[in-house]
Amino acid sequence: MSSGQPAAVSAASNNEKKRAPQAVYIHIPFCTNKCFYCDFNSYVLKDQPVMDYLKALDREMELTVSQTPPGEIRTIFVGGGTPTVLNPQEMEFFLASVRKHFPRWASDIEFTMEANPGTTDREKLAVMKAGGVNRVSFGVQAFQNELLSGIGRIHNTDDVYRSLENARAAGLDNLSIDLMFGLPNQTVEMLDYSVTRALELGLPHYSIYSLKVEENTLFHTLYQRNQLPLPSEEDELKMYLLLMERMAKAGRKQYEISNFAKPGYESRHNITYWRNEDYYGLGAGAHGYVSRQRHVNIKGVNPYVEAAGQGLPRLEQFAVSREEAMEDFVMVGLRMLNGIRKEDFRSQFGADSELEEIFAGPLQKMLSAGLLEQHEDQGGYRLSQQGVLFGNEVFAEFIGVLTI
Repeated sequence: MSSGQPAAVSAASNNEKKRAPQAVYIHIPFCTNKCFYCDFNSYVLKDQPVMDYLKALDREMELTVSQTPPGEIRTIFVGGGTPTVLNPQEMEFFLASVRKHFPRWASDIEFTMEANPGTTDREKLAVMKAGGVNRVSFGVQAFQNELLSGIGRIHNTDDVYRSLENARAAGLDNLSIDLMFGLPNQTVEMLDYSVTRALELGLPHYSIYSLKVEENTLFHTLYQRNQLPLPSEEDELKMYLLLMERMAKAGRKQYEISNFAKPGYESRHNITYWRNEDYYGLGAGAHGYVSRQRHVNIKGVNPYVEAAGQGLPRLEQFAVSREEAMEDFVMVGLRMLNGIRKEDFRSQFGADSELEEIFAGPLQKMLSAGLLEQHEDQGGYRLSQQGVLFGNEVFAEFIGVLTI
């Protein structure tokens, strides 16, 4: 950090370096196949050097904790790819590696692993449970087999029920499923049916995302050729309103734009991101954020394995300025329906940091537009009912306010 910056900025940064991250994200990049909409860093499992990758990951964990020792870990999230494509022996090695390098776990740790229906037999789930996993998030997406095949998923609805039954038999009850809306050929009625089937499962948590057509995907190619039959914007809005209404009636509170939970079952790991707090990021293509330093790891499996043998497998690492961190705090924090608190802003950026002074312009503009409202109970700001529907427009108002 340059010596030309104010002392308050340097002090805030030094304080952050003393706080060990309490959250860990780990990326397992293997999949049974590549879905048509997916632009995540994932690779088809066949002929991949899985154990070499897990050993490289073990090495990255070792180097990471020697550089930034962990404190008590409150959340771990294993994403992908599909982490549950690991066989039981690989899974056991991986989970032992996590426990070895991050030995201090909070008594109420939330340890989530993403899974695809059909990749979780009882033996594997037993290994996961024994290794500390206590929350599983299944990528279900829809309850119509024709929609699933149309987006490149290889599971069917029978796999969903079987996988959830297996998880419960293994003693895993903190379960979540992902659904998607705005899919090709999906109607409002089809989404309604999927939500009905999902709610019948009685799960404590649901994530429901709208399809985004990303570059470097099959869907992007089809979209450019005008061959992707997406629902109209009007229907997509109806879908979002429908799912919000259905979830509320079922007692699943919307705590973030795309996430609904029974009270007490919100994803604590994801809340780490939305509060702009520190987390370790490990694995190929993973992002991490520690002491106002962001990093992105090398993406390819073999390049990652090779790089981890020589040191930390970084693609890039850069400092985040105090101003940029402030913008991030507001943008990600407003995704949560409880919004942002002035007290938390002061806690992250110093007692002299007043949210209402620093962001006076965009806050007033969004309040006047009826897209934000003051949250008296929390002492801050949150999206209004209308603002939830136009979240991206609200977040955009805070980009570049301080950093241009």
